[in-house]
Amino acid sequence: MMSGDRSTALTALARIGFSRLAEADALLGELDEIVGVERTDATTLAQRVADPDRALSAIVQIARRNADAVRTCAADAGAWRAFWDIVGASDGFAEFYLRHPEELVHLAGAGLTIPDEQEMRADLLASVGDEDGFAADSSDAAWVALRVRYRRILARIAAYDLGQDDPAAAIDMVSASLADLAGAALEASLSVARARVAGTGPAAFPRAQVEATQFAIIAMGKTGARELNYVSDVDVIFVGGSADEEVVSEARAIDIGTRLAVQTMRGISGPEIEPPLWEVDPNLRPEGKQGALVRSLGSHRQYYDRWAKSWEFQALLKARAIAGDAQLGADYVSAMQPLVWHSAARENFVEGVQRMRERVTDHIPASEINRQLKLGPGGIRDVEFTVQLLQLVHGLTDQRIRQRGTLEALDALVAEGYIGRSEAEAFARDYRLLRLLEHRLQLRGLRRTALLPEKPDDLRVLARATRLADSAEGVQAAWEAIKREVRDIHVRLFYRPLLSAVAALPEGERTLSTEQARDRLAAIGFRDPAGALRHIAALTSGLSRKATIQRHLMPVMIRWFADGVDPDYGLLVFRRISERLGNTPWFLRVLRDSAGAAESLTRVLSGSRYIGELMEWIPEAVAWLDDDALLRPRSGKALEDEARAIQTRWQNIDDAMRSVRALRRREMLRVAMAAVLEVVSLEELSDALTTITETTIQATLRAVRRAVVPPEDDELDFSVIAMGRFGGRELGFGSDADVMYVYRANGLDPQRANNLALKIVAGLREHSEDHRLPLDLDAELRPEGRSGPLARSLDAYAEYYRRWSLSWEAQALLRARGVAGSVKLINDFMALADEVRYPEKADPNGLREIRRIKARVENERLPQGADPARHLKLGPGSLSDVEWLVQILQLQHARAVPGLRTTSTLGALRAAVDAGLVPVDAAEKLAASWHLASRLRSANTLLSGQTSDVLPADRARLDGIGRILEYPPRSATRVEEDYLAATRRARRVFEKLFYG
Repeated sequence: MMSGDRSTALTALARIGFSRLAEADALLGELDEIVGVERTDATTLAQRVADPDRALSAIVQIARRNADAVRTCAADAGAWRAFWDIVGASDGFAEFYLRHPEELVHLAGAGLTIPDEQEMRADLLASVGDEDGFAADSSDAAWVALRVRYRRILARIAAYDLGQDDPAAAIDMVSASLADLAGAALEASLSVARARVAGTGPAAFPRAQVEATQFAIIAMGKTGARELNYVSDVDVIFVGGSADEEVVSEARAIDIGTRLAVQTMRGISGPEIEPPLWEVDPNLRPEGKQGALVRSLGSHRQYYDRWAKSWEFQALLKARAIAGDAQLGADYVSAMQPLVWHSAARENFVEGVQRMRERVTDHIPASEINRQLKLGPGGIRDVEFTVQLLQLVHGLTDQRIRQRGTLEALDALVAEGYIGRSEAEAFARDYRLLRLLEHRLQLRGLRRTALLPEKPDDLRVLARATRLADSAEGVQAAWEAIKREVRDIHVRLFYRPLLSAVAALPEGERTLSTEQARDRLAAIGFRDPAGALRHIAALTSGLSRKATIQRHLMPVMIRWFADGVDPDYGLLVFRRISERLGNTPWFLRVLRDSAGAAESLTRVLSGSRYIGELMEWIPEAVAWLDDDALLRPRSGKALEDEARAIQTRWQNIDDAMRSVRALRRREMLRVAMAAVLEVVSLEELSDALTTITETTIQATLRAVRRAVVPPEDDELDFSVIAMGRFGGRELGFGSDADVMYVYRANGLDPQRANNLALKIVAGLREHSEDHRLPLDLDAELRPEGRSGPLARSLDAYAEYYRRWSLSWEAQALLRARGVAGSVKLINDFMALADEVRYPEKADPNGLREIRRIKARVENERLPQGADPARHLKLGPGSLSDVEWLVQILQLQHARAVPGLRTTSTLGALRAAVDAGLVPVDAAEKLAASWHLASRLRSANTLLSGQTSDVLPADRARLDGIGRILEYPPRSATRVEEDYLAATRRARRVFEKLFYG
């Protein structure tokens, strides 16, 4: 049983922060025994460190190896405190001192001040014996000495950082010092590199030529901005040249510079006895990894003048010379900096800005996104993106905001009136806290990371290290609060001031001029910023409740519109919808209370003209966005009941059809919104569109028959047969409704029956017309095509198919399906069709004719000038290839294989696979192409509001189509490549199976 004294002692250890109490008790005793440090002295220091258990364990391990070094350190109160702070926060430093216990002596005086740049540079150059830019020792030992000295200085920075009562307030100084230390390390490594390159080996260059070679290292990113972390990739660009062409030509100087670059990077990042410091990343150079490692200043200028993309100019925003030839470095920065700011006037600036924003969250696994301090929502990059975007937008005309550092830029933006002081102060505070969290995470293992830990013990250590909280829960809550505020401030800083250009804001909020507001709108993708400002003014001006709510919502809605394909159109339609709904209570409630509905509204309006045009006439559809269940397609039974109720209510055909057309528009809009918002699959989409079309035709037929057929002729049977994709229940947006018309006289005079049938057809065509949402009843698949009568009796069909039917007409019947009219007549017609489309034995001549017609269609029916490879319906490997192949298999085998007796293309293809007629791999390629082409056709119509069977070449339209199909933004090339690849694969299968 534990004694009372021991129990009290362990309780005291727990209060200090130890968690492994028995182990800590033993280690404290061992530390006293080895180096003579009393227990109370150790525990006093332990209670201030991030992880007392690891600190004590590390100190004892180091003492076991070199007790004298630890004893000497303990004799200096400042060094001893710094030692505890450092190893309590960093396992990486614990390992360093275990490797090099003799380095402990250099902690004397640590923590009182932070090393300055000149001191660090001199110290690191001394570690390699530098003299006039050349190290005394060119062996690997010089690099080891450099790395040890670097970590000695890094420990002094860490000691100062960890000793602060308010560590967040010291972030600016600590980050700047870390960047300066990185520059000093590169300078020292370059000194060793010069000595190696000018050595005595066969690959060495004469020393005079190395001396005459100008070589500058330009820091980019956080290093350039003096915002570096403890362990981070250091982004650099190398510039070379000749100081004396008589000694070394420029071309040879570039070769020497390339060797210097390689050796310099190796000194920092290469494998040695002492671990690498960090990664030197030169991939922001012109042409990235494919480009020359070192270029002359002239070559850099030429590249940026002729070929650079917008993001490459933006990357130059933080460029700063940090090592090598100071004059060449200064010349480079002077030459490049103006290009950064003029990039805002380039044609592709908006795309560059959007790509810059995408890099904020690119490639983050879903499991990590909520723990990502750097790249996740509300993280470090959100702050940096906001500040850089404001700089790029307004820096073209205002040199005073051209600052490299994020915090310096924030101060300048406040001073020059672009953002409000209170928001900027909150943003700066959050940024410092985020950087503090990142620093402490990286110190722990001296490795690059920005992931908040998951384990409670690790979170507790982070809480103590940052002093943001006392517990794991507390630091997690602090992180969540920072994230929320950063996202909110991003909207307030960039978007809310736009309203100040057109509407009165509360006193004290930052205002923008009209020109400044236009610049911001143009930067985020609005092609007509002046028009956008007019819409914003119309929506937010006034004292009404509606205007108040719109002013509250508009900043974030502008951001959402800007994320869409066509923000100008989306904002315009939103204005029109708002004006039509006026002060409708539910509309204002949905906008105010449902962020998801408001965001979805911006998405559908900026992503689809088809939806925008319909929603202008059906603005109440906004309410559906508040509940996904309301976006689900309604059942055929529900639509049928509503259509019948309409005809009960309205006796006049014009009134009835007006309501039926309204029903169709409403339900087509519902399905379109569901498609864009990914609520329905392609199969559900096709089924829903087919059901809506069937309901419309059925309702129209009932209304027309009631108006056209007198009571005495009521015995007439009349039916509509769906053909093509309509028959296969495969309709997409913009698809025609292919149909045939059949009647049976049932005792009426044959001529009168025919006349009545033609009147019904004429009535169907007339009353189904809709100038807002066309419905084309296309009867060209009837016997004899355009030359044949629009309607035939069942007997006439039977006679025709018996005597004159052509192979393509039997092929067309494969998709035939009755959809409206007399059920008995439909059944009789389908029995007739089965005899024709599922013959006992396929006619070889008929099959040859189908193959001949297919080849002719490919050559003759494509629109003039159309690229066959881009035609979604008739192009190689597209819809027609898959459908014709399936149909020829049906004609040959459906009598013997019941599964082939279906109007569904993919259903028949699956049956063909099951019957061994098509290999599984081949069927997968065919189905993939058919599926993608079908989706692209619908997406094309949804995007533009116009029907087209051609995949557009325009990159913006392709990108818009891709977004509807759930591709990430700016995927135009990927959409195109995916389609062309799928159709190429399908075409090879088609040619093998169709033509043999």
